[in-house]
Amino acid sequence: MAIEEPKYFVIKNTPPFELRVYESLILAEVKVDGDMDSASSQGFRLIAAYIFGKNRMEEKIPMTAPVGLEEKSVTIAMTAPVGIESNHSLSTVSFVMPSQYTLASLPQPLDERVQLREVPATKKAVIMFSGFYSEEKVKEKTAELERWIQVQNLQAIGPPNFARYNPPWTLPFFRRNEVMIEVRDR
Repeated sequence: MAIEEPKYFVIKNTPPFELRVYESLILAEVKVDGDMDSASSQGFRLIAAYIFGKNRMEEKIPMTAPVGLEEKSVTIAMTAPVGIESNHSLSTVSFVMPSQYTLASLPQPLDERVQLREVPATKKAVIMFSGFYSEEKVKEKTAELERWIQVQNLQAIGPPNFARYNPPWTLPFFRRNEVMIEVRDR
């Protein structure tokens, strides 16, 4: 069974980079403490509980990909589709909600740490890579993407976001990872 991903179209494709325009979407997100791995794990569990029925309607919500991570820090930030954002030691982990839902039709989370947020259509520069990820590898790919953004005469207008598309049991060479940064034309 295919897992839904956010809808977008590609404006420019120069592998491993793409410039994409994403349709508006809704995120379920949570701010958590810790390094990249612990924040990702803790945030994933909190949002997974929400989509598996820990909500006011006890409704199961289909899983989507990717899981995003955004870290707000001096050196790097990450987010969605499932995203993590870090502010000092706080990161934001997010799941994109299935497109059949609106903010009004999504069941409300029981855990107040899980927040629902609508994100308008955005333009993002993306670098894709496979294999295992590490904080160091994500920083390296972020730097590559930032250089590509400069060469393309684009301006970053958001923090970097790290997105993972596969379950943990996926073989490394089949894993799909991305770093994405919201951009605009200069």
